[in-house]
Amino acid sequence: MPFCVGLTGGIGCGKSTATDIFRALGAAVVDTDELSHELTRSGGAAIAAIRNAFGMEYIAADGSLDRARMRKLVFAEPEARHKLEAILHPLIRAASYARIAAAQQPYVLVVVPLLFETGAYRELVARVVVVDCDEILQIARTVRRSGLTDAEVRAIMATQVPREKRLAAADDVLHNDGDVEALRRQVEALHAKYLALAAKPPEATAVPTSDDF
Repeated sequence: MPFCVGLTGGIGCGKSTATDIFRALGAAVVDTDELSHELTRSGGAAIAAIRNAFGMEYIAADGSLDRARMRKLVFAEPEARHKLEAILHPLIRAASYARIAAAQQPYVLVVVPLLFETGAYRELVARVVVVDCDEILQIARTVRRSGLTDAEVRAIMATQVPREKRLAAADDVLHNDGDVEALRRQVEALHAKYLALAAKPPEATAVPTSDDF
């Protein structure tokens, strides 16, 4: 099994920026959010099941998932969220394991925004790195990037593991209260650390396949 590091963090903390730096340094990246977008774009493997489960009103004119409409639904109705997760999570998991198994780089960064909330992929990753920043900055970044209101961002944050619990569960922390260069220096240090850990003899374990879940 390749050496895997889980990357997570609250909304707006800078997971995507940190991931891009890891990728540029040579880490293999398996991003569950990216896989979700692939599955729900026009012609994606999840579209037919979503259309059957929720109706055509949740499919955009271009044939992709209407993400804004679906976001409102799943926040208002927990059962709708469970239904959507039952469609997407097995597909994302299968695609993640396939890409991890095919990776040729020294280690794989597995990006899972809700790593602690769902417990998914914890059996796979050897270490967890949390991208962290001040909560006020977290809200401001998300509002600026997404167009969501302050209240909407706070509602999303309320569904996530509290910051202090994320930090307590982390093996490594990337402090992202400064500029990109400050973050880059931290990522470079962790990248060197993960390369060294990945170079150690691996345990004799096999990468699970889709048949295992």
